[in-house]
Amino acid sequence: MAGQWLALVAAPFIGSFLGVLIRRLPRQTPNLWGRSACEACGHTLGVSELVPIASFLVQRGRCRACAAPVPRAHLAVELAAVAVAGTAVAAGATGWALWTGCGLGWTVLALAWIDWEQFWLPDVLTLPLLVAGLLVTWFDAPWMLTDCAIGAIAGYLAFRILGRVYELVRKREGLGQGDAKLLAAAGAWLGWQALAPLVLLAALIGLGFALAARLRGGTMTAATALPFGPALAAALWALWLVQAWQG
Repeated sequence: MAGQWLALVAAPFIGSFLGVLIRRLPRQTPNLWGRSACEACGHTLGVSELVPIASFLVQRGRCRACAAPVPRAHLAVELAAVAVAGTAVAAGATGWALWTGCGLGWTVLALAWIDWEQFWLPDVLTLPLLVAGLLVTWFDAPWMLTDCAIGAIAGYLAFRILGRVYELVRKREGLGQGDAKLLAAAGAWLGWQALAPLVLLAALIGLGFALAARLRGGTMTAATALPFGPALAAALWALWLVQAWQG
């Protein structure tokens, strides 16, 4: 029980780090681990300005030095990180399984956010996630290691082949290498048996995103580009939660 509370308390701090990562990684900021500063005036944030969620609310979403609005994405990522930990706890995960699951959830959260904004799934996140899935399986369920290794290979090859066929037929890119690597990571975490339901669920989630965009007044055509990474990430997290709930 103490471990579950600790995960919930740590979650907003992890979310704060993820918020910085999501903004700096696509920009290829040289000092990725540098001190946080206001993007408007360059004011270096003090300790009291870096308390997740609380600082944003106390300062009413503005920089203490110049009163410029702080991007609401920071607060949203922190709350999403708490939601990841909360759903893992609700699924009954405890101990080592809880922390590895939260690590998975927080990583796919960052990947989904970056892909949604930048149409990019960085190797620096997808490849370690793949390796981590195999290592966790090796420690927790070594009898499933072969299934998960096959899942990683099959997931990558399936999307690479599908993406190549799409390019040949439609003369434009459909599925990028990042999507294939994320599906490979999903196979490493869940095993090859989960690939088909995961892709189906991701497709349904993707259709939901498209419908939501259309209802908000967006123009949707056959040529409209939509990132598939967020749907894959959501499906991976959902199926992990199901596995955790089933024990």
